[in-house]
Amino acid sequence: MASSHIVGPRLVALGSALLLGLSATPALAGPTDRGVAAPTVEEQRLERAVPQEILRRSGFDAVAPAFARALDRAHSYGQAERIVVRHGQALWKRAVDRVQGRGPRGGDLSRDDDRPLYWARLGMTRELRAWEPKGGGLDAQRRARLLRKLEVSSRGQDAVRYPAGHGKRMKRVLLTGFDPFTLDRDVRISNPSGATALALDGTVVRTAAGPVRIETVTFPVRWTDFADGAVERALRRQLPRVDLFTTVSQGRVGKFDIERTNGAWRGGFGDNENLSSTGTVPVADPASQPQWTTTTLPYKDIVAASTGRFPVYDNTAVTEIPAGGSTPVNRPGGPTPGSTARQGGGGDYLSNEIAYRATLLRDRLGLRDRLPGGHVHTPVLQFGAGNTDPAGGAVTDPEFVRNRTDIVKQTRRIVVAAVSAGARP
Repeated sequence: MASSHIVGPRLVALGSALLLGLSATPALAGPTDRGVAAPTVEEQRLERAVPQEILRRSGFDAVAPAFARALDRAHSYGQAERIVVRHGQALWKRAVDRVQGRGPRGGDLSRDDDRPLYWARLGMTRELRAWEPKGGGLDAQRRARLLRKLEVSSRGQDAVRYPAGHGKRMKRVLLTGFDPFTLDRDVRISNPSGATALALDGTVVRTAAGPVRIETVTFPVRWTDFADGAVERALRRQLPRVDLFTTVSQGRVGKFDIERTNGAWRGGFGDNENLSSTGTVPVADPASQPQWTTTTLPYKDIVAASTGRFPVYDNTAVTEIPAGGSTPVNRPGGPTPGSTARQGGGGDYLSNEIAYRATLLRDRLGLRDRLPGGHVHTPVLQFGAGNTDPAGGAVTDPEFVRNRTDIVKQTRRIVVAAVSAGARP
């Protein structure tokens, strides 16, 4: 998800309402804050033909209507909250089961497809924004709380489960993925990092270090959620429990990158709500915030391993403003002392930011010396040679499916290589 490699949608200002209501305690509705919330930019794309086809051809078109019917039966806020969590968790499980071959496929789309989860979730959030309980009383803060619970539960963030006995018999790995993005350029797009998360969630793989349990979560492509601490909330409890973590996103065409350095800078590229944010990555305790964080993944071992058909690179390049300078400079070998970040190895978009936030959290938790962690950029997922026109192209084709499955398999092997490296003398 490096912004230097993609062309984005129209950018608009990220206003002062960035954090409004997202972390506030629910309150009683006042005379001016009741009412139905309008659909977001993401939710408005649901009306396009491609999302509807993806939902229909996966069997996920029934998810949002069933959720709406359940909400209409809620007689209290607490009951609505339970319905939201239950249906969010069911959506995540259904998506994981479909990708991993359990249960009916529910349509003719290949099982490896991550897009039904994305579009079905948006159908649910749109229903939740439009829902008005019998008797009213749902203010903006309470609705925001329900929306957050739906996001958490439908992204697997409350479903991470590891066997007891940390490190005794089975190693633990945490992997993160992203939603599809650049949807105004091509609404058909899939994200191999999200597909990887669905394919690997709850799986056990064999490595030179012994068996490894992989748990996964996904994140939205939205600046607002990251500024509100979504990454830290999801990962803070998990990092002390795992033996290795990696954030994953889509990067350059035809290659994997193990990103060596992450930068504390947002470059302004439009997100899935067509919002832009430029400036230093906003974190808690900015006074102690470093300009750079670094991977602790065994990048040499990963690059040297035979993991699949795409080449894998140790990417050390960054863009910085040198100490005492004012002009950005590209540094192929990494940042120089005292410099100010302008791009990490993964660019200045949300893939760089999730890597920065996760590794900063690792360091602030005092885990840097014992916990391998960093970021993997997958190749860009491409449609087949005869299916490149977003306007008239098919939503899938054999080469598209092959590219996605190959990327997923190679990411799994990269995880195996990373864990195995710790078993070598």
